Amino acid sequence: MSDHRGNPSQSPASLRGHFLMATPVISSGFFNRSLTYLCHHDEHGAMGIVVNHCLDVELSDMLSHLDIEISSACPDRSILAGGPVATDHGFVLHRGEPLWEGSQAVTDETSLTGSRDILCAIAAGEGPEDYLVALGYAGWSAGQLEAEMAENSWLTVQADLDILFRSAAEDRLAAAGRRLGIDIDLLSTEAGHA
Repeated sequence: MSDHRGNPSQSPASLRGHFLMATPVISSGFFNRSLTYLCHHDEHGAMGIVVNHCLDVELSDMLSHLDIEISSACPDRSILAGGPVATDHGFVLHRGEPLWEGSQAVTDETSLTGSRDILCAIAAGEGPEDYLVALGYAGWSAGQLEAEMAENSWLTVQADLDILFRSAAEDRLAAAGRRLGIDIDLLSTEAGHA
């Protein structure tokens, strides 16, 4: 069980701050071979950012579209397809405290921000050191995620921030699987019986 100090609103059963790995049960659609970082999870539902599917859009493209001036200190990177909900809304998942206007703490070490001020800081080279930018998010209504987990659609493991922020997007799902001691590519859709 994860440590919930400093996060009093989180219930002990919450998977906030965990990776949600799609199993082969999800054989098609947006969540096929997805790795989601859960930012919120309680009795009312769950919300997360898919962290291993990239869009064909670069950060510089997004910033230019928003008329945000880009400094030479701003590294270009791919934008993530964060989920099928609100795909026109940007989110920045980052290490550190919720210092920006639209920030909310996810865990003691990570925050999620959906406001323009963090994008301006990133463009100026003054944003958080570790961050991911996504368009859209993944959402589940009350009990929906638990029902999908009961159908073996998802595996969970406490998120590793090095996997989240230091690994290439295409390597994150396999790396999260290794944290559980499994090769995600060898999982079958068949239920096994001993």
